[in-house]
Amino acid sequence: MTLAAVDRYEPGRVGDLGGRAVVLGGSVAGLCAARILADGFDEVLVVERDPFPDTPVARDGAPQTSHPHALLAAGQETLEDLFVGFGEDLASAGGLVLDITKQLVEYQHGDFLATGTERTPSYCASRPLFEHVVRRRVDELDGVRLLGECRFRDYRTDDAGRAVTGVTVRDGGGPTETFAADLVVDATGRTSRTPEWLADNGYAAPPADEVPIDLQYASLRIERPPDDRRLISVPANAPETRGAVLIPIEDGQWDVLLAEIHGDGAPMDREGVLAFADDLPIDIVGDVLRTQPWVSDGVARYPFPGSLRRRYEALDRFPDGLVVTGDAITSFNPVYGQGMSIAALDALVLHHALADGGLDRIGPRFFDRVAPVLDTPWRMATGTDYQYAQTEGSPSLGTKLFDRYFTRLLRQAHDDSVLAEAYGAVVGLEVPPTELLRPGILARVLLPVGGESAGPSPPRPGPVPSGGERSAATDDEPAVERERAQHPP
Repeated sequence: MTLAAVDRYEPGRVGDLGGRAVVLGGSVAGLCAARILADGFDEVLVVERDPFPDTPVARDGAPQTSHPHALLAAGQETLEDLFVGFGEDLASAGGLVLDITKQLVEYQHGDFLATGTERTPSYCASRPLFEHVVRRRVDELDGVRLLGECRFRDYRTDDAGRAVTGVTVRDGGGPTETFAADLVVDATGRTSRTPEWLADNGYAAPPADEVPIDLQYASLRIERPPDDRRLISVPANAPETRGAVLIPIEDGQWDVLLAEIHGDGAPMDREGVLAFADDLPIDIVGDVLRTQPWVSDGVARYPFPGSLRRRYEALDRFPDGLVVTGDAITSFNPVYGQGMSIAALDALVLHHALADGGLDRIGPRFFDRVAPVLDTPWRMATGTDYQYAQTEGSPSLGTKLFDRYFTRLLRQAHDDSVLAEAYGAVVGLEVPPTELLRPGILARVLLPVGGESAGPSPPRPGPVPSGGERSAATDDEPAVERERAQHPP
């Protein structure tokens, strides 16, 4: 499933659920869950081991937040529903609203994709700024408390061990404290301790699917000319293992990501970064890195062993009063930029699960509902990773055939804006990949038309004028408002 298959957020639909909910983890997944829980609980506590910063800075306990992140269309629309005016808040804080049809420069399978015809606003910012804006909005909610420098120690249960009734935490270096809760949400990420806790307390740990990819990536920030708002993407296409993306962010900068699947080490210094860029199929990344001043003092590196999906929906028994969300359920290959958007969609699914059945068997009901939502991005990410001979395991025959079709579609999209827009809607998790099999799309892929009907010529690597660093809020008709007018809640 994708955003098209999930009902939109409905304010007021969740009734009174209880006195207190506790969310473990203060990243985007935990903050979005807290937003949902605030509709039904008198008090919501967000427990985070790091201090909550007052400014948009990376948290020490979450090193991945210092690397570039994307917000896909599905996540963008969901955050706009959960936090009305989110895009304007982001723009006011320095983030950018791009017209992705004009300012995305994407190189796929031998050439650049065609530009689209419909204006498509897309939010761009650093991960710390995204998180800062969401955190500020959550902190403003009645009944929500953000408990930074507070470490989760253990779950508390009833005498029979059938329900989680609270958590034990340690605030800084002080004594432990117990918070009773009607619901606990684990949003602690990939290193979640819930599977081990289940196994130690008479339950089965969830079975897990793993796709090792040995991803190595490095990131840095460079200055960006005021009139250049391009989002430059050169994804790796098997068998090539190297790719790069330059995301325009606040403060007149680009966030630069260099990623290698099945790599043996990310570049560590300027010389290594430039050598990596020179190994890409086009010169644009290397040219920008050589001509623009570097903001970063060094190169941040981060290894990612592989995608991981914990199949909580497969468990026969699960304690009442507990839900697991975000990367604690599924951790995706980060090069596809799905993480923040999936976190928002998870929260949307939790909203509907609570509205439809309250707290009764909330864990199993949530897992059953969220599994099909996770299926699509999981298949998209792992299907691409399976195209590498080094990746252990094998996709189904159907996946192999679709991948061949998808590659042909991308090649035809070099000169066909309709195909480029269809591809963008799928990658943005707005619609499922099956939309690419509609008769009109099939005809363009298998029997491509030519001439003007194929769409505008593809974008070239030159600068894209943008009118400087204006935020969406300063336009005559704000981009975010135009988008929401076309897609009302």
